[in-house]
Amino acid sequence: MEAASRRQVHGPNEIPDGAGRAVWHVFAQQFVSPLIAVLVCAAGLSLWLGERTDAIFIGAVLLLNAVIGTTQEYRAEQGAQALRRMVTTTADVVRDGDVVELDARELVPGDVVLLSSGMKVPADLRLLDVQGLRVDESPLTGESLPVDKDAGAPVSVTAPLGDRPTMVFAGTFVGSGRARGVVTATGGGTELGALAGRLRQPSMAEPPLLARMRRFTVVVGVAVGTVAVAMGVIELAQGAAWHEVVLVGVALAVSAVPEGLPVALTVALAVAVRRMARRAVIVRRLVAIESLGSCTVIATDKTGTLTVNELTVTHVAVPGHAPWDVSGVGAEPTGAVLVPVGGDGPALAGAERLALAGVLCNEATLASTDDGWMHRGDAVDVALLVLGHKLGITRPAAAEALPQVSAIPFEPVHRYAASLHLVDDRTACVVVKGAAERVLAMCATMAGPDGDVPLDRAWADATVARLATGGERVLALAAGTVPWRDGQDLDHGDLTGLTLVGMVGMSDPLRSDSSAAVAACRRAGIAVVMVTGDHPATALATARRLGLAERPDDVVTGARLARAGDDAAVERLVAGATVFARVEPAQKYTVVAALTRMGHVVAVTGDGANDTPALHHAHVGVAMGRSGTDVAREAAEIVVTDDRFGAISAGVEEGRIAYANVRKVVQLLVSTGAAELVLVLSALVIGLPLPLLAVQLLWLNLVTNGIQDVALAFEPGEGDEMSRTPRPPGEPVFDRTMVERVLLSAAVMGGVSLALYRALLAAGWTVEDARNSIVLLMVLFENVHVFNSRSERRSVFARGPHRNLLLVGGTVAAQLLHVAAMHLPFTQEALDLRPVSFSSWVALLALALTLLLAVEAHKAWLRRRRVTGGVRPPRGSRP
Repeated sequence: MEAASRRQVHGPNEIPDGAGRAVWHVFAQQFVSPLIAVLVCAAGLSLWLGERTDAIFIGAVLLLNAVIGTTQEYRAEQGAQALRRMVTTTADVVRDGDVVELDARELVPGDVVLLSSGMKVPADLRLLDVQGLRVDESPLTGESLPVDKDAGAPVSVTAPLGDRPTMVFAGTFVGSGRARGVVTATGGGTELGALAGRLRQPSMAEPPLLARMRRFTVVVGVAVGTVAVAMGVIELAQGAAWHEVVLVGVALAVSAVPEGLPVALTVALAVAVRRMARRAVIVRRLVAIESLGSCTVIATDKTGTLTVNELTVTHVAVPGHAPWDVSGVGAEPTGAVLVPVGGDGPALAGAERLALAGVLCNEATLASTDDGWMHRGDAVDVALLVLGHKLGITRPAAAEALPQVSAIPFEPVHRYAASLHLVDDRTACVVVKGAAERVLAMCATMAGPDGDVPLDRAWADATVARLATGGERVLALAAGTVPWRDGQDLDHGDLTGLTLVGMVGMSDPLRSDSSAAVAACRRAGIAVVMVTGDHPATALATARRLGLAERPDDVVTGARLARAGDDAAVERLVAGATVFARVEPAQKYTVVAALTRMGHVVAVTGDGANDTPALHHAHVGVAMGRSGTDVAREAAEIVVTDDRFGAISAGVEEGRIAYANVRKVVQLLVSTGAAELVLVLSALVIGLPLPLLAVQLLWLNLVTNGIQDVALAFEPGEGDEMSRTPRPPGEPVFDRTMVERVLLSAAVMGGVSLALYRALLAAGWTVEDARNSIVLLMVLFENVHVFNSRSERRSVFARGPHRNLLLVGGTVAAQLLHVAAMHLPFTQEALDLRPVSFSSWVALLALALTLLLAVEAHKAWLRRRRVTGGVRPPRGSRP
């Protein structure tokens, strides 16, 4: 009854579900744009005037844009659901004096829960008593090593999660030992539940592409509205009828608005998605591609992202020798002890004796299965079993030869574990592993090539210091013989006069490509900072291997962030650091928020539940797919399937290519739209009839140019993407280069078309025939200009057509489609088109090629300006 009443108060032990956006809401948001508003007004006016063809064309554009946008933007918000799965398990609970197994959702504060090796912690617990309890807290804190727990340890009320030995938290795992604890929080009240709450908050960072396109649409929408109103006033002042004024306004709106941009933009990003998938990167949200390409800072987790998150013996030290390297990483026993050239046989035998000791004093399991190598138990024990396999020593064989008859389990207060193994009817072998200073105090001798020799404490201390300086966890192993009698138990008093058999250095190794990937990002002008819950010394050692930091001053701890106070103080700390250690999940978000306020585009990488707030609130979140938690993958926009940090630098390259292609498409569409605007406005100003009808403008913008701009989105990279510095976060789509190109192209296309239109009317051509030639000329201009748009600075002749055969095919298809439209009765009537002679087509093509000459001259001038003006120096490595 008491449990039921508490469940009524606190609710079930599950993470509260988060409400996502409905489909209709996402669909409606597609119409919140100045460009869309202009087109909605144009469609309504066309329908009101009886121009049904124009209204249908515009309406189809609006519907297509909304459907594509809804399809691409709507994704389930599953982060909270993934967190719920992390706590859905069973628990051994003391109820009414009996131990019962319950669904973890039934737990309430005050329940007493029993924990044992291999269990998932079902709720936040205050420990009452422990027996050698070690907990893997890496999913929550990022701590790479198992954490020893002590129910009686003193703890500060301000201690971070990683420094609370009297507590265990929901979603973490028991590596070894046993414990009894009382539930202090369930469901949304747990530390894991707090992460879920932050995950449901809207992200503070707007993707750079959306920000740039939003500014771009506002500018275009306001400009179109202003020009349309101004022209309407002029037309009315000249005595034009309302019907004609509205038709002119519709034509102006249609000519200026790049209707094909939403489709082309989606295609450009979708192409990048496919390319990135081939490089083991899955994109869950299209705009994240460009965000990654725009990033100026990558804030990366350490454990499981830069490192493999599998404790590994990286060095062995046989008495009297310098430490030897051990190859291979993780729990798969591939690799070997790398004995230096000239290493003697007795020394290698000493390494085998060391490995045997590590295998005997061990509670873990390691076995090969059809699904690969499977392991269970404490990470330290698993690492020692892997070392044994590398030297040909397995636990089953060792246990058969020297069966275990007694043991002293690891206790944090003792800092060692020991086991007793039967040698024969009269003799037993005792093996000890633990902290070096504790094990060395038990030793009188150390193993030598010709037998045991007195312990060389100077060698031992120097070896410990050497390994610890590299950020490794040092473990000493010792052995000795004791008389055996049946029923004998191993006692702490038996652990004297032992022989030191050696030491091992353990660490969480770097992934094979982490160093090269970090270096590639920094060459590309992207700062890389490490944000981890691990110990400062461990984080600094890893950062040194990556070239991220050298001095302790480069490291900022979570405690310093907590004491910083206001935002300005936090930003000063963030600006001077490349490593953030012992930070809690909320502080990872604090670092990301500070970088964002400082004007950076921030990408965050991570794999644990502790990374989710930062992943969610960054401009782009990148999760590890293989070793990452469900919640990390659901919070991120990009997932790296093979867990290689190197894939992130590949993603940056693809993101930069994607944005370059977006710019190329924008430049093509806006140039042709501006040319149409110049043509229409100039003709009206000098008193000529409307040179292009609204339906003809839609045909040009959506059909003939629409085929080409989609093909242009497939343009491959130019090869120098990773040698450029990141674009300034505030840089608009329309920078100086694009403005110059658009104005030049619009002037040439609009000016030549106006001159031809005026000449044809002066020569006695009907308005309809003159318009027909102008439409064909504009199609040819588009055909030429799409090849101009393949590069902002490189000559069209330097970019072979074979590199994008789809563009060649699209250009030919656009021209053939227009030729067909000039001959088919339906399109002739709908678009007011008619066939032209081949000689006329050739003459119009010659006029269109003037655009090629003009743009080539502009590119040559840009290349000279870049050489004489210099190149911006790359950004520093720090944010």
